[in-house]
Amino acid sequence: MITLTQLEYVVAVDTHRHFGKAAEQCFVTQPTLSMQIKKLEEELEVIIFDRSMQPLIPTDVGQRIIEQARAVLTQAEELKNIIKDHKNQVSGVLRLGIIPTLAPYLLPRFIGRYKRAYPNIMIRVEELTTQNIINLLHKDLLDAGILITPLREEKIIEKPVFYEEMMVYAHPDHPLHRKETITPADLSTHDIWLLSDGHCFRNQVVNLCSYLSGAGGQLPFQFEAGSLETIMKIIEREGGITLIPELAGYDLKETDKKNVLRFSHTKPLREVSLVYSRHFAKHRLINLLEKEVREAVPSDLLDASRGTVVEYR
Repeated sequence: MITLTQLEYVVAVDTHRHFGKAAEQCFVTQPTLSMQIKKLEEELEVIIFDRSMQPLIPTDVGQRIIEQARAVLTQAEELKNIIKDHKNQVSGVLRLGIIPTLAPYLLPRFIGRYKRAYPNIMIRVEELTTQNIINLLHKDLLDAGILITPLREEKIIEKPVFYEEMMVYAHPDHPLHRKETITPADLSTHDIWLLSDGHCFRNQVVNLCSYLSGAGGQLPFQFEAGSLETIMKIIEREGGITLIPELAGYDLKETDKKNVLRFSHTKPLREVSLVYSRHFAKHRLINLLEKEVREAVPSDLLDASRGTVVEYR
């Protein structure tokens, strides 16, 4: 008879593509894990993993079995959640990924209140790029992510939460401060500072400006930053412009807010969403998290109609 434990072992091996690491995750010895998977393969009369490959990979039928195993384990988790809901218990572990252009501005707004409101939820947060969050969601190493959508990623559910404006941050002497109107075309300039590759906000800026070549041509030195704070500090001393998300603007000192410029007509927005795998079973935890995030941001950020969402893919 197939057991849930065997299915957990199969999913763990698929996640790590390594028997030793899967055994560590499941808190068993490698021989025990290997024996149980072998026993399952014998019972089903199929080979689930091609052990001749390094790293090992599932066979074609093995991939189908793994997909079904994930679904079965999700349903088993959902049974536990039904009992918790019946007993009005809010508990569990929530592994959350959040992108760097949201983490410093959004996390402090809700994470403490969320933890105090639901002390029995163990929340683990990692700051990761969008692609890393997607990869970890597919491997069930994260429960959910807070990032920019739309992703249009197979097997990932997107739940839009709020919409923040993309705004210009310019040195006080920059010519943009003297313009009556500012449009995306004004950003196609050589003195714009960009985040490094891998950041979705960089891609949104590129899509908004419809340019890439020539960026940085008039900058004092070649530099692509990993944080918006670094870029803004460089702009204050060396000149140039960049784009920042709206929440970052709220956190600026009053003296620095005068460096922020808004687009004159249609506001470019980025859609911030909670995302999770379709196998995710902790829906109550997600719903509570969504509620806390919505209550933590300024109310006008909940209105999607105030601008146009800029895609980054």
